[in-house]
Amino acid sequence: MLQFFRSLFEKFLRIPKVVRGKDKFIKVDYECEHITLGNSGAAWTICPHFLNEDSVVYSFGIGYDISFDLEIINCFDLGVYAFDPTPKSVEWVKKQNLPKQFVLKEYGLAHFDGKAKFHPPENPEYISATLLERSQTEDEAYKVEVKTLKTIMTELGHEQINLLKMDVEGAEYDIIDNMIESKIRPAQLLVEFHHRFDNVGINKTTDIVRKLREYGYLIFYISKTGEEISFISKEFSGF
Repeated sequence: MLQFFRSLFEKFLRIPKVVRGKDKFIKVDYECEHITLGNSGAAWTICPHFLNEDSVVYSFGIGYDISFDLEIINCFDLGVYAFDPTPKSVEWVKKQNLPKQFVLKEYGLAHFDGKAKFHPPENPEYISATLLERSQTEDEAYKVEVKTLKTIMTELGHEQINLLKMDVEGAEYDIIDNMIESKIRPAQLLVEFHHRFDNVGINKTTDIVRKLREYGYLIFYISKTGEEISFISKEFSGF
């Protein structure tokens, strides 16, 4: 009962944004047992029954927090391919004492293969750079290597992804479009949407959610902010 009222209160706090057209309530489609892994600032919610030691997990965007990646490794004794081209992130990860199941790839995910301009955040204490235009830090932008999901899977020899986590600072919309065009269907898809960005907006999130549903995905979890959404493919859910 307490959790119910807490959930209502959290939705109430979002109402002003909804009224201003900056947010929108999206419904959950599918009920499954789920668990949340990772620190509070980097937590992701998964359906555990669809994972085992042979599962293929891709984690895009890791920054300075790999708590989710380490917890999913510990829970399922599986391997995680972590991707981040940000120099500060790569440097930080290499200083950590990590299990062999954690594999770092020093390139990013995009809807094309090649070089892309990364724009750092305004606050130098933050690390999350974006492919989107950020005029405030245009002079500090730098080039990084990026690849499509299809290219990455081919290079790593994977025909199927069991779980894909994506925190790519606004690039998720073009990436998901490319994923659908390439007919790639991860069993579980965890996405942080960035409609709070001025150059994105809530309509891009509602549109891409619609496309994912049409492509055969069901939402099984939405965070209290409405930005982190967990999807499962109907093909794997048995729905």
